[in-house]
Amino acid sequence: MEFTRGGRPVPLGELDRWVTFSTFGGAELVSLTGEIDLSNAPEIGKAIVERLANAGKVLVDLTAVSFLDSAGVRLLDALIGDLQQHAVPARLVVGDTGPARMTLQLCAFREDVLATDLDRAAADLTG
Repeated sequence: MEFTRGGRPVPLGELDRWVTFSTFGGAELVSLTGEIDLSNAPEIGKAIVERLANAGKVLVDLTAVSFLDSAGVRLLDALIGDLQQHAVPARLVVGDTGPARMTLQLCAFREDVLATDLDRAAADLTG
């Protein structure tokens, strides 16, 4: 299955409303869009796990997320934890403001994995 076409994300089945996959700066890029909540977090999580099975570096772009509930936060926490366990560096791109940043800050999410933009996040992973 092809996940990038000319550098643009290729949607993955029915999940294309919420998640697309591509690459950026040598890392796997997961772009989430819209509302991430109990109704779709499990499906999104499965798609991400399947796609990132052999990833070396991971960026998750949350800048287009309009709503993030506790199921979405749990998904991100589990994802970051699993990647860390497998020594895969990862960053969550949350922008300077927005629903994802606000929710993660309210939940006291790890600041060391948050980034304001893709370029900075990719640079962080490159070292």
